[in-house]
Amino acid sequence: MTRARRVVRRGLGFGGTLLATLFFCASMTPSLLPRTWEYQGVMGAVTAILGYGVGASAGAACRAVIRYRPPAGWVRRAWEVMLGMCAALTVAALSYSYGWQRDLRALMRMDTEITWYPPVILTVAAVLFCVFLTLARLVRLGAGRLIGWLDRYVPYLLGHAIGGLIVASLVVVFFNDVLFSGFVATMNNVSSVANETTQAGVRRPPQAALSGSPQSLVSWDQLGREGRTFTGDALTRRELETFSGRPAEQPIRVYVGLQAAPTPYARAELAVRELERTGAFERPVLAVLGTTGTGWVDPAICESLEYMYNGDTALVAVQYSYLPSWVSFLADRDRAAVAGRALFDAVRARWERLPADDRPLLLVAGESLGAYAMERAFADLDDLVERADGALFIGPPHANPIWWDVTTRRDPGSPVWRPVYESGKIVRFAQRPADLAGEPRPRVVYLQNASDPVTWWTPRLVFERPAWLARPRTPDINEQMNWFPLVTFWQVLGDMTSGLGVPPGHGHRYGALIVDGWAAVAAPPGWTAEDSARLRVRVSGT
Repeated sequence: MTRARRVVRRGLGFGGTLLATLFFCASMTPSLLPRTWEYQGVMGAVTAILGYGVGASAGAACRAVIRYRPPAGWVRRAWEVMLGMCAALTVAALSYSYGWQRDLRALMRMDTEITWYPPVILTVAAVLFCVFLTLARLVRLGAGRLIGWLDRYVPYLLGHAIGGLIVASLVVVFFNDVLFSGFVATMNNVSSVANETTQAGVRRPPQAALSGSPQSLVSWDQLGREGRTFTGDALTRRELETFSGRPAEQPIRVYVGLQAAPTPYARAELAVRELERTGAFERPVLAVLGTTGTGWVDPAICESLEYMYNGDTALVAVQYSYLPSWVSFLADRDRAAVAGRALFDAVRARWERLPADDRPLLLVAGESLGAYAMERAFADLDDLVERADGALFIGPPHANPIWWDVTTRRDPGSPVWRPVYESGKIVRFAQRPADLAGEPRPRVVYLQNASDPVTWWTPRLVFERPAWLARPRTPDINEQMNWFPLVTFWQVLGDMTSGLGVPPGHGHRYGALIVDGWAAVAAPPGWTAEDSARLRVRVSGT
């Protein structure tokens, strides 16, 4: 009992306290996107406990190597100086944080009048920090008792090594196989229930050109929630004719839900049969779309292309998961890759059976995890250009292999947040319509906001300063933002949760820029810049 109290209830260490404070203050600095005071309290606690772990470990290592112990008076004076410095830094960080958040919101043309409670932020962070520290010390207590037991039967160093390995393994298994896997399983159960629902206002389509209709090979129930929205909210001829002023075709939208077939290859084959049923291969444009984790497709991707071609298009997508996109990215990324490759290969194989001069444009597109799924259908950029007539990738994750290759091999002098690859002849990156102006027209377009955390988050942020914080820096990123080991990793990870809470053109919001992306890759004959401007207004209002 005495040992338990000594481990769990002992005071804070010098190195741990110093680093916890520095990490907490660093967490107050601006990141890519604005955040609320509640979120800042949680972020402060997480980063502080990380700092405490680093500082405590460094202190223990120093004590093991350096035998000298300073006099008690020196130690007391050092604590007084350190605590005074930490208090001053904390007050300064809390005071400046309000202005930093306002500046960041002003950059994104958001309301700068915000609610920000520094004392409450500090209280939330302190309470959560104590909870995390107690849990960590309980783990340490268990490790100490295990090592003590082992030391009675094996040599000292061997006992410590085995005990440390066992505890580390148990912690990893607990977090990965118990907490994370349990969380994923729970999310999957919740999401599968949500998948059975239908968005308000969405009705089963009567048109044979849409999956889920009475003539469809895929029943309405098998589409899933996002599939029902995809086909049930499809543009009508009347909407298209209102924009174009001439008779329109009924757009073809094919969707295969997760329940419609047991494997990604079976779903891909079913999608091809559905394309054949609808006459999709007779349309001038056929687009293969990647979906996010729940099966969602951004309506702007579909509607922009359909308005451009006055409905004479065919779109196809499949579902591979029930999970929200960010959970699916962590747990189901391989499933997204397999689904994207299976669908494109199946569609491409059927497309190749057509006469060479009678094939539709074969396009690919995806947003976020959907962009990852469609990129993984190709070996590299050359393969993409050879096998597809055009590609539009929106908000690509950092894990996208082709994006990564193109970005790292960008032309000298171009910044990582707006790379130029081979003078833009094949690939173009854009955040605004002007980025896509001029010739030659690209085959591949990446819509990439400079402040999109989905694009910039990577585990390398733990120990490596990112290139997007170098000079020259994009105007989208606050000049006060800096890189801190571990801290920036958690800041940008947290930014992913608020990526859609900012205006279009920032974060993970792309809006009507998708019109310009499609216009650059696959504009129909006679399409003009004025047409794009008019369509941007139409799409942004839907």
